[in-house]
Amino acid sequence: MSKFAANLTMLFTELPFLERFAAARQAGFDAVEFLFPYQWPAAELAQQLQQHGLSQALFNMPPGDWAAGERGMAAIPGREAEFRAHLPTVRDYARALGCTKVHAMSGIVDTAYNLAAHRQTLIDNIRFAADFLAEDGIKVLLEPLNDRDVPGYFLSHQLDALALVQEIDRPNVAVQLDLYHAQIMDGDLTRLIGKLGPAIGHVQIASVPDRHEPDEGEIAYPHLFKVLAQVGYHDWIGCEYNPRGNTQQGLSWLRQQ
Repeated sequence: MSKFAANLTMLFTELPFLERFAAARQAGFDAVEFLFPYQWPAAELAQQLQQHGLSQALFNMPPGDWAAGERGMAAIPGREAEFRAHLPTVRDYARALGCTKVHAMSGIVDTAYNLAAHRQTLIDNIRFAADFLAEDGIKVLLEPLNDRDVPGYFLSHQLDALALVQEIDRPNVAVQLDLYHAQIMDGDLTRLIGKLGPAIGHVQIASVPDRHEPDEGEIAYPHLFKVLAQVGYHDWIGCEYNPRGNTQQGLSWLRQQ
């Protein structure tokens, strides 16, 4: 039986953010995830989780200036100190929320540096972050993003993420497999999941091409849920999609799982 987490950044946006926890529980979710928690005190978010009996599946590390188009800095040369300075805050939020998975966003390529420099920066930063967070049992995840939605993002392909995880060589570093991005960039999802296997640390879903509920589009999700179980992935599956309309009305697919 798959376990689904509501992405509160994208679902239940009919409501103010702090009211989305209750809505997720009422809709049948046992866990939530979201992009960034830092706008709210950790204790306030933890209270929402406790009040509604929810687990925190995932959140992202600080991305830089999101409004200006930045999408992380883990792979950006020259920003190592900034990336590492965020780690105590990330750890504190993870502790407060009981969350054991954080996504380190790679960032948009800086054309002042070559790709080899970006890659080495990412390796060094993720090793540092993984070692810093290991004592708390926190995994650091790398997620490839498709170059249609996020042009210029450093990491776009799943097997590139796998190669990085293998080179970083830390037990608490894994691939964040968003099947929406993976279908756009890589396809052949059944075999791709088999190649990633135990390196999969988190899964997210949405339809392709329109990033709506997973009951439409070109991905056969019921099949892929079985494939994920076959390779040993039994953790949360994040629902990171843009509802076609009202979130609740679009959740008939969830009740069929």
